[in-house]
This record gives sequence, C-alpha cells and structure tokens, in this order.
Amino acid sequence: MARMPVRPYHHGDLRSALLASAERTLLEKGVAALSLRELARDVGVSHAAPGRHFKDKRALLDALALVGFERMAEDLDAADSPELPLEARLTELATAYVHFAVSNAELLEVMYSRKHDPDISEQLRAAVEGTMTQFVQIVIDAQERGEIIPDEPWTIALVLGAALHGTASFAAQGTLTPEAAVTGIAPLIHHLLNGLRPRGNER
Repeated sequence: MARMPVRPYHHGDLRSALLASAERTLLEKGVAALSLRELARDVGVSHAAPGRHFKDKRALLDALALVGFERMAEDLDAADSPELPLEARLTELATAYVHFAVSNAELLEVMYSRKHDPDISEQLRAAVEGTMTQFVQIVIDAQERGEIIPDEPWTIALVLGAALHGTASFAAQGTLTPEAAVTGIAPLIHHLLNGLRPRGNER
C-alpha cells in the first residue's frame, strides 16, 4: 500500500515540509534514519524532488542545524531581561538554554556536530557564533558595571557556555534527569559568579 504524505504542503513550501519531516524522523529514529529518499516518500513527492533544496544528507543536516540555532536564538531573546540583576538575568537566560537543550536533545546533537564541517555555510557558522553573543554582551555590560572581572568577555562567556552545555549533555546521557538539569541552573550560575573558594566569613 502506498504511504500517504505525512504533512501536506503548499506549492513552493517543499523545503519546509522536508525539514519538518526530517525533524520528526530525527526525534523518533535518530540521525542514522534520515534519508532524502525516505523524506520524499513521507511528504509525497518524487525521489528527485528534495535535490532541488538539499544536494545531499549533509546539506539536510546543516539546514536542520540552522533551524535549531534559529529556534534557540528566539528562546534566548524571549528569556533575556536586561532590567534584572546580573545573577537573576543569567539564571533566566541559562535556564532557557538548558530547557531548549533537554527538550531537543536529538536536534542539539545535530546542531553541534555539524559546526566543524569544512564546507559549512557562512549562515550556519554565524548562527553557531550567535548562540554565544547574548552571553558575551551580558558579560560586557556586567564588566562595565564592575560586577565581573575585567577579562576577555568571550573567554568568560565560554566558561558559562561550557557549563551549560555540559549540564545539557548530562541530561541527554541520563546522568541527570531533564528536571534536575533545569532546576540545577540557579546554583550553577551562583557558583560560576561567586567561585568555589570560601569567602572571608566562610573560612
């Protein structure tokens, strides 16, 4: 029996339909199951049709990664509250990042596994760097107010990003539950900002 299209699409919207089908396949079966031929079958077009938008599986994965980074950027923009004190602002932003990561574990793996491809598009490269931009700006703002040490902002933001991505990875691997990963963000940000050495009154 012929398979019916999973999701109808309007003329000119084949690319979006293919990406939506690819993301469903990624969620349900993993990256190894992705195939342009199978996606064509899922959306009810000829086997050659996806080639008009994606020259090969790598191009499809890069497009999926770009979708992920754009979606993450939207979540981070929505979560950022510049009027909040530094620790609260960072906690809100970091929580949004980790919540996105644990809710989109399969997509996140594609997002970060593609960034070192030698033929990665400039658009995707910019999207990768853009995920750090908001954290870097927060660091710069805080440095101007004397709330963070006057070190290279990208270095400090990288420390923050590594801690958040590590937390998300622990959740993806099952070391932490998604709930524990998200609720652990507030103490994580507190320790990052205050350090682990005892303060004078804590010795």
